Amino acid sequence: MRHCSVQVRGLLTRDELNRYNALIEVGQYLESQSRHDLSSPVQKEIDLLIQPAIERLKEKGRQRDRDTELYLRQKAMAEELARIQAEDDED
Repeated sequence: MRHCSVQVRGLLTRDELNRYNALIEVGQYLESQSRHDLSSPVQKEIDLLIQPAIERLKEKGRQRDRDTELYLRQKAMAEELARIQAEDDED
């Protein structure tokens, strides 16, 4: 069974995480019994189950990018204001 990343697992709801853990356990059991024909649909179900958490992780990344862009713009504006004030002080 393929596990999802720790970041994705951290964004699963309690119910999603409980279901994920149960499916992983079932899939590992099936693999240990060499029932790969049955473990494959379980893996597909896991892949579907984690999609909402993957989207939440992507959105967190997009929000972080927006926050970084805003910070850099504010920093550039503050530096420009400081430069203008320094020029005014020189005059």
